[in-house]
Amino acid sequence: MSVSKFEMPNHVLYGADSLNQLGEVTAKHGKKALIVSDRMMEKFGYVERCVNLLKESGVESALYLDANTEPTDIFVDDALKVCKDFDADVIVTIGGGSCIDTAKAVSVVATNGGYIGDYMGGKTMASVPPIPLIAVPTTAGTGSEATDVTVITNTKEDIKMMIKQHAFLPKVAIVDPMLTMSAPNHVTAATGIDALCHAMESYISKKAQPMTRIFSKSAIQSIVQNIKHVYNHGDDVVAREKLSLAALEAGVAFSNASVTLVHGMSRPVGAMFHVPHGVSNAMLLPAVLEFTREAAMDDLADLSQLILPNTAGKSKEELTDELIKTVKELCSDLEIPNMKGWGIDPEEFLAAIDKMATDALASGSPGNNPRVPTHEEIMDLYKICYDYDFSK
Repeated sequence: MSVSKFEMPNHVLYGADSLNQLGEVTAKHGKKALIVSDRMMEKFGYVERCVNLLKESGVESALYLDANTEPTDIFVDDALKVCKDFDADVIVTIGGGSCIDTAKAVSVVATNGGYIGDYMGGKTMASVPPIPLIAVPTTAGTGSEATDVTVITNTKEDIKMMIKQHAFLPKVAIVDPMLTMSAPNHVTAATGIDALCHAMESYISKKAQPMTRIFSKSAIQSIVQNIKHVYNHGDDVVAREKLSLAALEAGVAFSNASVTLVHGMSRPVGAMFHVPHGVSNAMLLPAVLEFTREAAMDDLADLSQLILPNTAGKSKEELTDELIKTVKELCSDLEIPNMKGWGIDPEEFLAAIDKMATDALASGSPGNNPRVPTHEEIMDLYKICYDYDFSK
């Protein structure tokens, strides 16, 4: 048996009102906190709440609140300046994946120097411990609070840089489902399918291991059981709590087992057409499962038995087909658009396909897929996904 490695944050606090422990937790790591967030979190009062909780524990704070879209190298540079000017010795981030990924990048570059893109592909390895990071997600989706991955857009080359090193793993994750109550249903849908992608991809990944599959399966089961209900009844605290925990589990799983083809293809769509990460993943998931079907049938059949009723006596082929059908129905019920429905211009899309396929392969994620695609196959998949019909 080969040796596998499993990592997650040093401490994870989860459950309703766990944010109340932010001050006490942060004070153990520093006395001057940079808070990385966005204007929506400020509007909801979450930023002020963090400032007050830190103050009660004797921690000063400075703010960077411009991580309002998918994170870019510009965000990282701007937040880094605030961090250095304030001489922060701890970073707190509250928000969605954009806020958390920006904060991760700042925590590493602040102590190790250079440009964030230098760390992509292990070209530069962080040799100095990063500034301690406390991550507080406000969506049930990215799982970034529990991963050693940050995804930052290189604005000069329109490339989403997927950067994975141990240094990017937060010290503490605080997962308070009460913070997701403010998420509108379209955000709940996109982030929930993002978490489902994390869980399903990590389960079929070539790098999957027994421990990651425990987390993957638990996340898949909970997401499928709860996401439509939360989409339609966003005020259900118990269901929100289940989704938040599932997103955390999915993050732990893919941080250790990696993602596959969906994420490899998703990042270029987000970089070139500014589609939110969760939405671009959802646009791709069913078609990629169909492409991967034959090579991952044993695993997909297992997942079908996990989440679907009345599976006794059915063949692996039937089970796999039913699983893919269920995922398509889920995307349809959650009103996930295809790329045409999102408004991506067809001529611009066709012109970009070659570069997107190149960037997808360069990310390394497609290499973890049970069926590793060629450049041409990825181009064909993009064309299929452009006007994919989730209802059929």
